[in-house]
Amino acid sequence: MRRHNGVLSYLSIVALAALGFGPAAHAASPSDRAHPDAEVHGVAAAFGLTVSEAKSQLADQDEAHRLAASLPAGLRARSAGQWFDAATGKLTLAVTTPADAEAARAAGAEPRLVSRGKAELDRTDDAVRALVGDGVPGVFGWGVDVRNNEVGVSVDRSRKTAETESFLARARDLGARITETGSSPRQQSGTIHTGDPWWPGSESNCSVGFGATDSSGGKHFLTAGHCTNDRDQAAYGASGQQNRIGTSNVGGTRSVNAREGDMGVVAVTQSGWELSAAVNTWGEPAVTVTGSAEAMVGDRVCHSGNTSHWKCGEVKYTHKSVDYGGGLIIEDLTWTTACSLGGDSGGGWLLGTKAVGLHDGGPSKCVENPSDGDMSLFQPVIEALNKWNLTLVTGGGDTTAPSAPGNPRSTGTTSTSVSLAWDAATDNVGVAGYDIYNGSTPATSTTGTSVTVTGLSPDTAYSFTVKARDAAGNVSPASGVVSVRTQPGDGGGRTLSNGTDFAIRDYQQVFSPVTSTLTGQAASPLAVSVTIRHTCAEDLGVSLVDPAGRSYPLKYSGGSVCTAWSGARTFSVPGVSSPAGGKWQLRVTDYGPGDTGVLDTWSLTL
Repeated sequence: MRRHNGVLSYLSIVALAALGFGPAAHAASPSDRAHPDAEVHGVAAAFGLTVSEAKSQLADQDEAHRLAASLPAGLRARSAGQWFDAATGKLTLAVTTPADAEAARAAGAEPRLVSRGKAELDRTDDAVRALVGDGVPGVFGWGVDVRNNEVGVSVDRSRKTAETESFLARARDLGARITETGSSPRQQSGTIHTGDPWWPGSESNCSVGFGATDSSGGKHFLTAGHCTNDRDQAAYGASGQQNRIGTSNVGGTRSVNAREGDMGVVAVTQSGWELSAAVNTWGEPAVTVTGSAEAMVGDRVCHSGNTSHWKCGEVKYTHKSVDYGGGLIIEDLTWTTACSLGGDSGGGWLLGTKAVGLHDGGPSKCVENPSDGDMSLFQPVIEALNKWNLTLVTGGGDTTAPSAPGNPRSTGTTSTSVSLAWDAATDNVGVAGYDIYNGSTPATSTTGTSVTVTGLSPDTAYSFTVKARDAAGNVSPASGVVSVRTQPGDGGGRTLSNGTDFAIRDYQQVFSPVTSTLTGQAASPLAVSVTIRHTCAEDLGVSLVDPAGRSYPLKYSGGSVCTAWSGARTFSVPGVSSPAGGKWQLRVTDYGPGDTGVLDTWSLTL
């Protein structure tokens, strides 16, 4: 069996049309580079944080990794596990003696005195694995839970039999904790025609993982083993066996989907296909893979997949086994709370800009506060690189600044806001985003080519410019100046609105901000008006997020029949205890497939 040093891998999708070369990549600290905006925004969305709070949490996570690497070897060997605690912002070390607790504290870690040492946990884990054998009905996961200092077994209660009950009795005798759920993960597949899929022959598509080269310079990409199980199968970049890329599982030795893991290789042999370190972040600022890394329980990680797109979450378990049924057991996978869906298989997981895993499986639909049965699982990427002696394609050495954004213009004004638009800048790698300046003062940022600057004063002249930046942090010259005056105010000043249209896409979130310059406390109850055009209101969840990051639900998702949302709906939010000043956001989440819509406008009376 495989046992690693309590760490986790992350994956990133490499755009198929640009799969490119790079130097050899070794495991490295995720703090080698600043956290990319896509990761910051994804973590903020996943955990209900402000951008500032997400950046602070990720900085604490980096420090926890640095400290973990510097712990005395003896203390690390005696520890019963380690994890990043986002609540305290510290590395936590499980120890069994007061002396080791003091040593951990002296090293800068937060000690947790526990009753079971590493050796006892490993013995129990081995005994449970042996008891599971080739599978038990309903038992879909087992492994060490370092935060609870125990071995856990996950069971889908809907699939239990008498054999299951007999197994559970013996597992309890071994000291394992049993968790029952109403669902269980599955290896994912599906036919999705958007983004960066690849097709194994005429089968359903999977997602591209990481570009890699072999010792002779041959080009490949890593993906899931269950996507490459057929020997010498043609790999295509489009459905209907079109745009051939190369061949998967060459010679029948480049795919594993068994206890060892879920990982495979596609050889990129057709002309016109190149390798790239760029990650498809689905509208978020660009990310370039700079190396590979391993992570610990508690880390914030993100993945890119063809169906769920860019999603982030928390690592709950490492080295936990899964039983997908039908005799398929995979050991030592990483389990996370991030959403994933069919068609994401093989896609990439990231820790900052570091590649850490290949997507394996997950739930049938995304849920909030997922149980073990609703989590997403991935295969550590370093293991796949080592198995086939491949070198990860990396980047990050772009030094050319983008061109200046063209044709800046105002597209509308209110008494407190100005809407701006411009023509896209160009860059030799790719534009990551745009920064908007009010005079010489930063006003806001966006990844698109339009934005609404809010929180302005009525009947006041403003001058705006726009600068583009790429993933390496290179900044363009400023655009031309847009001179504009806000409309006269109505004297009230406590109703703020954002009229920018935001597309609502399947399984994605939309954040529409307004910025208040008011002082004192916000009104309670708050009045919110939301205008949406959408084909299935039952798929939508809508929340108001205050400047401190607290979320107030306005509308929950749910319902078996879809009805359209067309026009304005008003909501009253009781129990608000927030300052009026700062950035407020309307968050709209689409939880269902196959529908479309737009957040048209919304207003907030403070």
